[in-house]
Amino acid sequence: MEIEKILFPGDSPWTAYAFHAELDAGGYYLVARPDESDEVIGYAGLAVVGRRGDYEASIHTIGVDPGNQRKGIGTTLLKALLDRADELAAPVFLEVRTDNDAAITLYERHGFERVGLRKRYYQPSGADAYTMARPRAQVRDEVAG
Repeated sequence: MEIEKILFPGDSPWTAYAFHAELDAGGYYLVARPDESDEVIGYAGLAVVGRRGDYEASIHTIGVDPGNQRKGIGTTLLKALLDRADELAAPVFLEVRTDNDAAITLYERHGFERVGLRKRYYQPSGADAYTMARPRAQVRDEVAG
């Protein structure tokens, strides 16, 4: 939660309740820690809905402590979420602030495309978000093959 407060001060950072609700709902969450430390320096969460053979996944959050950014931690967390989605053959969706160029570039490098715009998505700042999507692994393989 401390990282949330630092990363998202102009919007509503997630509370402990929000994280617990995600976990209680079966969300797939990861944390990054320095070697054998209890300190959390990054986190990421994926929600999966649907039935076997028809799953959809949504990245709900990825955050890395500012002092540990640009070290590949966000990429590692993202890849782990995408690996989980690929195991389920699920397409992946997410929202990202339109002014977050670093995150948009990261997502595009991993197969996401902009598919929509959500005006005033983030509150209370009113910042816009792109909706981005990455096809399920089978579809990506067919297009590439």
